[in-house]
Amino acid sequence: MTAFKSDFLNVLQSRGFIHQISDPDSLDALAARGELTAYIGFDCTAPSLHVGSMVQIMCLYWLQQTGNKPIALMGGGTTRVGDPSGKDETRKILSIEDIERNKDGIKQVFSKFLTFGDGKHDAVMPDNAEWLTKLNWIEMLRDIGRHFSVNRMLAMDSVKLRLERDQEMSFIEFNYMILQAYDFAVLNQRYDCRLQMGGSDQWGNIVNGIDLGRRMGTPQLHALTTPLITTSSGEKMGKTASGAVWLNADMKSPYEYWQFWRNTDDADVERFLKLFTTLPLTEVERLAALQGAEINEAKKALADAATALLHGPEAARLAAETARQTFEEGRVAENLPSIDISRGELEAGIGVLASFVKAGLVASNGEARRQIKGGGLRVNDASVTDEKMTLTPSDLTAEGVIKLSMGKKRHVLLKPA
Repeated sequence: MTAFKSDFLNVLQSRGFIHQISDPDSLDALAARGELTAYIGFDCTAPSLHVGSMVQIMCLYWLQQTGNKPIALMGGGTTRVGDPSGKDETRKILSIEDIERNKDGIKQVFSKFLTFGDGKHDAVMPDNAEWLTKLNWIEMLRDIGRHFSVNRMLAMDSVKLRLERDQEMSFIEFNYMILQAYDFAVLNQRYDCRLQMGGSDQWGNIVNGIDLGRRMGTPQLHALTTPLITTSSGEKMGKTASGAVWLNADMKSPYEYWQFWRNTDDADVERFLKLFTTLPLTEVERLAALQGAEINEAKKALADAATALLHGPEAARLAAETARQTFEEGRVAENLPSIDISRGELEAGIGVLASFVKAGLVASNGEARRQIKGGGLRVNDASVTDEKMTLTPSDLTAEGVIKLSMGKKRHVLLKPA
């Protein structure tokens, strides 16, 4: 393991964030002097980021915590083009209104992790639409495009893999890497930004930015990528049977977020404690050493710490208490995720299949039927055996709700409105 001079790179290395660095010694010297400004770009393709973005957010967090300046770049401009990296088909082109709406949703997360302001080390959040939408086509070709080799562009993974699989790539997507490289040059000019960070699939795009900067006369720029985070079972981080694990509370409740971390596989606990919490490494080592049933205490510590970072300590405490009441006491905890149904709808009778679809516990009636055959669905903790069963007011518990469960860990309350 390399011994760095800067707290920033030492923290990233010790916690497992580093995959590749373009020029470690030069970057280390900048960070050690507290003179490093770095950015990560976030395209506005959805109303919230999901947990797969947490590695990047934590990189910005540790950058600021170690006395340097983070830039969370909003991709209001690049989202209009669509990043082809890792995709087999063209991303859906979003309207300007949708992009702006998504951007507003994404912004909410960063104030939980970064301190924004006008100070030397305060975070800033520019939007690349500010400069990309002002580019003149002829000027861009002459001043920026001339620095790019089509031969090299065709050799980039984001292009090459698509072409090898005989998947069409549009001309607009082909230009994405040029716009991303230009972002780096502009951020250097405006903020003296010297480092771009991103996932390992972004290495080629970031190096393009370094090369463009050199040709446009910037100081030495740097690249740092993080490893692709998969679970021990090989699944991509942040994807579950019920969909993405969103970071905004209105798309994934603090309780559901807590449960996501609580359900971490044993083999992933130590790695996730390092990456997704700020617990000291000595405490991580202590928790990782727990064996047998005690590993559940480490998982609860992971869930508590990760949820407190995003949603605050009180939300984490309530989520843990909800889980304790639900799983250890068998009670219907009021903080479980819930959906409202009209009193009239309930009195008319709701089909059990439709109720589980409505609750988001299954994707379709067909999936609900399969779950029933396997004994996976329960109403008020009683197994569902009849797919034609209907729910009525007689199914309301003493608390005035109907508890729907899939498996042992996923619960949703139906509440008459």
